[in-house]
Amino acid sequence: MEFRNNFVTLKLIFVFGLIAADVDLHVKTINLPIVVNTWPFTNATQAAWNALQKNLSAADSLVIGCSTCEIEQCDGTVGYGGSPDEHGETTLDAMIMDGGSLAVGAVGSLREIKNAIGVARAVMKYTDHTLLVGDLATEFAVEMGFKRESLSTNRSRQMHLSWKENKCQPNFRKNVVPDPKTSCGPYSPKTTNGPEDRISKGISPDNHDTIGMVVIDSVGNVWAGTSTNGANNKIPGRVGDSPVMGAGSYASNSGGGAAATGDGDIMMRFLPSFRAVLEMERGVAPDVAAKIAMTPIAAHYPDFSGAVVAVDVSGRHGAYCHGFSWFSYSVASSANSTVHVVKVPCHKV
Repeated sequence: MEFRNNFVTLKLIFVFGLIAADVDLHVKTINLPIVVNTWPFTNATQAAWNALQKNLSAADSLVIGCSTCEIEQCDGTVGYGGSPDEHGETTLDAMIMDGGSLAVGAVGSLREIKNAIGVARAVMKYTDHTLLVGDLATEFAVEMGFKRESLSTNRSRQMHLSWKENKCQPNFRKNVVPDPKTSCGPYSPKTTNGPEDRISKGISPDNHDTIGMVVIDSVGNVWAGTSTNGANNKIPGRVGDSPVMGAGSYASNSGGGAAATGDGDIMMRFLPSFRAVLEMERGVAPDVAAKIAMTPIAAHYPDFSGAVVAVDVSGRHGAYCHGFSWFSYSVASSANSTVHVVKVPCHKV
């Protein structure tokens, strides 16, 4: 009799285990595949989703999605013709990461090549390196068949002219003479240092709308990537967080993917995308993981502005933001194939 009871108990455990596994599989089937990206760049989301529906890989779909933003010059902060530096030149940063192999390809301060995310993919595919920068990254891109062309437009030229006429305000100089708040330079170091001031730099959704994208296919392959033209009026040669793995974005097939946007010079010091994915690997919900990743940044720099969006391997998604009034991200998935925008209220000091 005891044997029969034990047998019945084991049988019930087995059956309920199968039911639980089936429910878990069903959840994953409903939510995957999925495309999530920062900001209401819905054409980019749709392009990546359409690629997935045509059975293209998650990697190809991500490149197509981010390339769409580069072509459309999303909000003027992605692709050519936006965010000129102190010399009036637009340069681009991008990265792509494979959550299975943890391989990364990235470019920083890329000049005269429009398809930055494509070059980042080429770095991953055709080299043993992770990050190429500047003129030599451009030479590599040309070797790989990318077209060299100007990234300036009439709009970016006018932006630079207006900035110069406004005594080069705002800018990213500090502890130099003449006073960078009243002069365009040229500058030289001064002996006394002043406080760090982020508010005056003009960091806002209009100035830092990096596209960060996470794509997870139907079998759970996670890819993440970014593309941006960086901070407006940046010092020439500046590279922000977008092409830095773990800062701009991060992917792991065991945790999910995350992407960051905002004040990259501050955010890259904390690797928030990596932190969010690490938390999701531990089973933390995406919105909570994003909050955990952002909390130490806000503690050290309460005036900064930024956001992290996160997606776990089951397709759950969420975000946390600080400094902005609102942060929006775009989603398409098997649960809702129509691209929709999720709006998140931000924490403000």
